[in-house]
Amino acid sequence: MFGSLFFIFWRIVEITFLIPIVGMLAYFVDGYVKANIMTPPYILVLFIVSVIAVFWSLDTLIRHSTTKRSAAFVSFVDLCFFGAFIAGVYQLGFIGSANCTRWDGGEVYISLGPFGYWGVQSGNPLSFDINKSCAMLKACFALGIMEVIFFFWTAIFAAFIHRHNREVVVRETKETTVRRRSHSSRRGHSSSSNRRSSSAARRPHYVV
Repeated sequence: MFGSLFFIFWRIVEITFLIPIVGMLAYFVDGYVKANIMTPPYILVLFIVSVIAVFWSLDTLIRHSTTKRSAAFVSFVDLCFFGAFIAGVYQLGFIGSANCTRWDGGEVYISLGPFGYWGVQSGNPLSFDINKSCAMLKACFALGIMEVIFFFWTAIFAAFIHRHNREVVVRETKETTVRRRSHSSRRGHSSSSNRRSSSAARRPHYVV
């Protein structure tokens, strides 16, 4: 029971922190699409993982009864998201040490496209406040690290739920077996008594 409650709680936390990641990275993806420039991996990887993770989290939360029955699979998928978020955070690792009050784009200034070099060259307004872009990427980086931890926890809780369900099934199976044996024993005893009664009834009685 407590495992299910903790699972639900952390699922809600995951969704709460995934929504800002999707929103901020969608802002970048939209800028690249409108500029007809390919979105770089350090934005695209975390964006795709976050979008899929939102739908997965909502589905397993809404259909919690089904989730409990397939807890082992849920735990496996959450571990996959755990690894995927590590990959997404790794791609954004360069922003971790960036100073967003005076950011010059660093090594990714050209790949920032409409938010960096190409935006400046073409007069794209998205490039006018590069510190804003830095702050948003840094926020996504921090939230991505948090999602790594959250999905690890939900994978563990799902594994606990699977273990608990398996123990319940084993216990119920044993109880059913014991009841059947007890019932069979009572039936055998009753049949034996009936046979003895019938035998006694058929036995001849002699009157002296």
